[in-house]
Amino acid sequence: MSKPRVFITRLILDSGLQLVQDFCETEIWSGELPPNRDELLRSITGMDGLLCLLTDRIDAEVMEAAGSGIKVISNCAVGVDNVDVPAATARGIPVGNTPGVLTDATADMTFALLLAAARRVVEGERHVRSGSWKTWSMDSLLGADFTGATLGLVGFGRIGRAVARRATGFGMRIIYYDPNPAAPEPGLEAAQVEFDTLLSESDFVSLHTPLTNETRGLMNASAFAKMKPTSVLVNTSRGLVVDQSALYEALKSHCIFAAALDVTTPEPLPTDSPLLTLENCIIVPHIASASWQTRQKMSRMAAENLIAGLKGERLPNCVNPEVYVLPLINPKNMK
Repeated sequence: MSKPRVFITRLILDSGLQLVQDFCETEIWSGELPPNRDELLRSITGMDGLLCLLTDRIDAEVMEAAGSGIKVISNCAVGVDNVDVPAATARGIPVGNTPGVLTDATADMTFALLLAAARRVVEGERHVRSGSWKTWSMDSLLGADFTGATLGLVGFGRIGRAVARRATGFGMRIIYYDPNPAAPEPGLEAAQVEFDTLLSESDFVSLHTPLTNETRGLMNASAFAKMKPTSVLVNTSRGLVVDQSALYEALKSHCIFAAALDVTTPEPLPTDSPLLTLENCIIVPHIASASWQTRQKMSRMAAENLIAGLKGERLPNCVNPEVYVLPLINPKNMK
């Protein structure tokens, strides 16, 4: 019996790759950069499954190019804004993601960025390397304090809550804005507030919201104007949640104190971006989940979703479970 054929848009780590290669006939895009549009459409043709990354735009055109035989799309990420999930659902294709596994790694990076921006760590390191460090002085590179400060979390899901738990160790007051929060977590003191209240009261604003029509451009000029001039913004969610032009103006004019971004629009950020000219803006290349253990777990979860879909079984982590209760769409994908 022939093995199912799958396309992997770029290498995942061995913990997942070996599982896929043992079960499937695989075609792997080996380039450093993602496949371009034509390459993606050509490579997906006739495949039974697709394992993709957040850098790949998987829309109806891609699904049509794959043909009627495609059984599953496995996205090696928590967010699936790169996948047209309604289009997949309409075709009876389950879409998998990798939730939960990167919560702690992302929360750790969030706090690393909060601390680095508040205490001007990157700016200080540049100060040393450039030869500008001449002596110790009382007013050199003064930054913001954490103890007693207010942390405002935009989004209070798994990652937002993990950041809140870390903040308690710093003696911070925690507030959050989330239109659809989960049930309160016992022992975690955090107050739900309106968005404008969060902006005006927070010393630190950290973004943990998915990208939706409502959150696109959420942090804009109006939002920055409501923040404290001493406040720090951190974004480890999605680049499009922040209006980068407005952020540049807010940082340049000292409307806010500093920002640290793990995500940008586009990615990679062009080297001529005005944000890169600012000392009070830290930008790292989307590495919040980039711990060895986390990326191995993500790779394995993505592989397990892919293989389950190819077997006609329910995906361990499926973002459109309605495909399993709509048998008239594509009965061959249901079980």
